[in-house]
Amino acid sequence: MLIALGFPIALMIVWAFKLTPERLKPTEFADDLPSRPSRSRVWIYVAIVAAALSVGLFFVGRYTAPQQAGAFRSPIKSIAVLPFENLSRDPDNAYFADGVQDEILTNLARIADLKVIGRISVMQYKSGVGRDLRKIGYELGVANVLEGSVQRSGNRVRVNAQLVDARSQRQLWGQTYDRDLADVFAIQSQIAMAIADELHAKLSANEKSEIERPATMDITAFDLYTRARQFFSTPSFNVSSKPNLLQAADLLNQSVARDPLFFRAYCQLAFVHDALYFFGHDRTSARLALAEAALEAASRLRPEAGETHLARAWNLYWGHFDYDGALAELEVARRTLPNDPQILLLTGLVQRRQDHWEESTRTFERAANLDPRNFGVLQNIAGNYATLGRYAEQQLWLGRLLAFEPNDAGTKVILAAVDFECRGDTRPLHQMIDSVRATNPAAVPDIDDWWLHCALAERDAAAATDALTAAGENPINLGNDVFCNRPFIQGVIARMAKEDDKARSAFIAARAEQEKIVQAQPDFGPPWSVLGLIDAALGRKEEALREGRRA
Repeated sequence: MLIALGFPIALMIVWAFKLTPERLKPTEFADDLPSRPSRSRVWIYVAIVAAALSVGLFFVGRYTAPQQAGAFRSPIKSIAVLPFENLSRDPDNAYFADGVQDEILTNLARIADLKVIGRISVMQYKSGVGRDLRKIGYELGVANVLEGSVQRSGNRVRVNAQLVDARSQRQLWGQTYDRDLADVFAIQSQIAMAIADELHAKLSANEKSEIERPATMDITAFDLYTRARQFFSTPSFNVSSKPNLLQAADLLNQSVARDPLFFRAYCQLAFVHDALYFFGHDRTSARLALAEAALEAASRLRPEAGETHLARAWNLYWGHFDYDGALAELEVARRTLPNDPQILLLTGLVQRRQDHWEESTRTFERAANLDPRNFGVLQNIAGNYATLGRYAEQQLWLGRLLAFEPNDAGTKVILAAVDFECRGDTRPLHQMIDSVRATNPAAVPDIDDWWLHCALAERDAAAATDALTAAGENPINLGNDVFCNRPFIQGVIARMAKEDDKARSAFIAARAEQEKIVQAQPDFGPPWSVLGLIDAALGRKEEALREGRRA
């Protein structure tokens, strides 16, 4: 959704610097129609309206009511592996239960003859509570669900699993495994094979071999790996969270130290280091080298594995902006990871970078079919439609987000901002921000950027100052993951209030801060962009142009 923020914030800054463009006026379609249309034209209008209503109803049925979109059209060979309940006395073993469930999901997702829902979506259906399996099947678009429990005690483990037809809620298969703890990896493979057999899924020799291959034989390494995934592969993960990524890297380093042959841990370690690099948390050659060292370790262990090609694709995209190379790696990865929504998500991101917006949107929508409750995927779809100016479709996808999370303040505000984006009307956005502030103050940090944008658009210096205060010490997002420091926004507000001396002092302070950031990360584009904006505000035209080109 950050893509949608870039244009309005740019306009606001232009307005604040008194470079106001001519105001855009919404098209008045009614003025284009003849006052007394002929009978033939009336029928044409009726036909157009009928067609429009049909298309509208189709999209409403498809996107705004996801609970009606799944079960009756779900392929028979489709499954969601829900979180397993932890029955162990030690609550820390909840990670272990998640790991067992995740391995079964990973094994089933290798089977091209199945449709398997992605991890992000299924993790939102907590274990240990009453679950309406029919409703879950509707929401995820699957015919079957697998649920179960894990109990770990000393050197023993008990795993119970049940395959249920989500439509009839009839149990199709069930089994309890009571074994030595060391056998847990074999149990995971056996459950996946039994499910595939029950659903009459065809397995290739390679798929069978991959399912039977354990991720690791070291229980401690497996625990560390599972704990690490909680920090970057969950519904609530935010790439702006540097502490989470650093904790994940530490746990994964411990995991591969325990088991130097733990292939998938190296792939995830490369991903985490690449994320720290790409999102500017540590934009240094040393961080990129750590990512590539982990990738090299994975490549030595299993050069042809789909996970290796996927990890290399992320590295080429995030670390080197090699889009063609990333797409080539993704094409290879797809052959052995047919149900991995990450492959489609990254493909859509690359296509967008290459300016193939329509193709990117279709790819994201395919990812949403495999991971229908993945907020990141749904937000990217809505963001694409916003950038394409297709606001009705943006609203439908935002409605789909709210159908799953009706109290999500950020999505409510973005939906209210559609009128702002397409017509320059701030009133719905202003009203929604006021509502969130009054009824859900804890959510204000999630919407402070929009609050600031709205205040600047309305040329309300007092409200803009309040929004900046609410942001605390966090960097201010200008859109497209371009973050600026507080003195710059203080300068923009002062300029808007015609306090020129105060504005200049703030911009000078902002420049001093921004120069330090640029010096620390000279090869990272966004900080150069912000330095260029600051120099533009100071009237340093040539410097601003040079910094923009550098960015």
